[in-house]
Parts: sequence; structure tokens; C-alpha cells
Amino acid sequence: MTTTPTDTTVRREITVAVPVERAFAVFTERFGDIKPREHNIMESPIVETVLEPRVGGHIYDRAEDGSECRWSRVLAFEPPHRLVFSWDIDLQWSLETDPEKCSEVEVSFEPEGDGTRVVLEHRHLDRHGEGWASMSAGVGDEAGWPLYLERFAALV
Repeated sequence: MTTTPTDTTVRREITVAVPVERAFAVFTERFGDIKPREHNIMESPIVETVLEPRVGGHIYDRAEDGSECRWSRVLAFEPPHRLVFSWDIDLQWSLETDPEKCSEVEVSFEPEGDGTRVVLEHRHLDRHGEGWASMSAGVGDEAGWPLYLERFAALV
């Protein structure tokens, strides 16, 4: 799918040759291996990214200097089929503290043949306000969600 400025959702999908349970486990347990370390909004380099596997948990980066950046809230955690998290990053690629201005990402895992179809949908991008299309372009281009899905596929 090509994203245009009128699309408030970026949708990408990939099929991997593992069962749903394995696909979900790899995505959630190894999210730190999927997210590129250069995708960093902190001053110090990232040493790890953690996805807390529960509703109310966070996705956060921990830096070399010990600082942490909680850039996402886990909104739904339904193994092995669904994960939803907030995107608490603003248009300047810094932390957004107003939940009303945050978009959300849903990742679903469904059986397809002998494997799993993984659909990633980053929606409500217009919540980021005027200029939201730049966020849509950023997460939708090859260095955004397609890169995450490629790295995920390499892990499974």
C-alpha cells in the first residue's frame, strides 16, 4: 500500500513461515531486536528496547547513560493474535505526553497456510495535528515499519 497525505493509517503486512504462536512470541519477546537502535529520541545511544507484555505496560528504550524513554503504552495484549500500543512520539520525533495527540499501532497475527500473516496498522495519525502527513510518510517509508517487519522476518 502506498500512503498518501489523505490516509490517516499506514498498513503493512508480511507472511512468515512459522505458526501464529511463534510469530507473536518473537515479535513481542524480541521487539528490542526488531527496533533499530538508530531509531532513538534520547541523547545517549540505546542499549536495549523493552516491550512489557501486558496491558498497561510500556515499550521503552534504555540508554547507555541509564536514562529511559517510555515512548509507548501497551493498550491490548492478546497472545497469540493481537498487540496494540500507542505511538507517543510527536511530529518533531520527541516524546508526546498528551495521549489525545498520540496515534496507535495494532499488530495482528493470523494463520495463513502453514505460516502466519502479520498485519501492522499504524492508525489515527491525524491525532498528531497539523503536519501529521509527515509522520505518516516517516513510518510508512522503507526505514519505518517495512524495516521493522523485515527484521522480524529475519528473526523467525
